[in-house]
Amino acid sequence: MAIVSLSIQSLTPKRGRPRKFTEPSRPVTLTLPEHIIKALDAIDHDLSRAVVRLTQPQLVEQPHPPAELVSFGARAVIVVNPTRTLEQRTGVMLVPLSDGRALIAFDDSMTANSLELVIQDVLEEEDLPAEDARIFEGIRTLLRDARRSETVSVMLRNIMVLEFAGRRGAREKPGDAL
Repeated sequence: MAIVSLSIQSLTPKRGRPRKFTEPSRPVTLTLPEHIIKALDAIDHDLSRAVVRLTQPQLVEQPHPPAELVSFGARAVIVVNPTRTLEQRTGVMLVPLSDGRALIAFDDSMTANSLELVIQDVLEEEDLPAEDARIFEGIRTLLRDARRSETVSVMLRNIMVLEFAGRRGAREKPGDAL
């Protein structure tokens, strides 16, 4: 069973002001020195987002769901706990994020539907480690729910990835030996 902190249904547009954060939040009042406010404003003009960005490194130590949606406004991306098995068995590329998780990226030959099928096939294999199975199941659940939703569209977008030749950990092509 996958643990997903944000569901496809939670992306359905709602009335009123859009949520600033994907998780439960509440207003707080802070009294801060002016130079701290200026420093936070340099990070993000929205002071609450600046505080959240500053605390991200501390959150790396906290466990995350194997796969979850991270949204900004009406858009969301799937973020996963990184595993080489996902890259090796599906051909996707994992782009590291500052909180220790990764964004899924793939080339033009892959679609969301074909990724869902590949993930389904891998989940049926008996040699998949349990932690990897939780990640694959989380991704499959999110993709399936998006596909079945009447209010969600899966849009493929490009991201720019800078890959350094000759560096340890550079991405191998699918099928390359480790």
